[in-house]
Amino acid sequence: MAIRHLTLALCLIATGAIAHEGVKDPDVKARMDMMKSIKDATGVLGGMAKAPATFDDGRAAAARAQLITLSGQITEAFGPEATDPKSEASPGIWQNWDDFTAKTDAMTRAAEALDPTSAEGVATGMQAIGASCGSCHRAYRL
Repeated sequence: MAIRHLTLALCLIATGAIAHEGVKDPDVKARMDMMKSIKDATGVLGGMAKAPATFDDGRAAAARAQLITLSGQITEAFGPEATDPKSEASPGIWQNWDDFTAKTDAMTRAAEALDPTSAEGVATGMQAIGASCGSCHRAYRL
């Protein structure tokens, strides 16, 4: 069950990379680039969660730190109600701002709670991170 949630979260994030081509609005492009960086960090941790033999505490700690930093910037990045034909951001973000920010705060808390010192800690932490990513993407990603 945990791996299924992790896989879902990674798939939801990964499919966004294709949409980056041809983005004209600089705010939208910056958001998309930030979300790609989040995808990269979750990919590092997700890989370790799926294949514990690949665990590396230094890489896990660096990916966790990146997630904490970037997840803390999501609300600011989505502050301007910028649109672009390539954007996958739902207008519901700005219509339900309090819920959106609560979901981004949950992502930050999940990243902070992840224990990067063991493969088990990473796997457990990725369950919460995957759940927070999936929750937001289901509600606010087109």
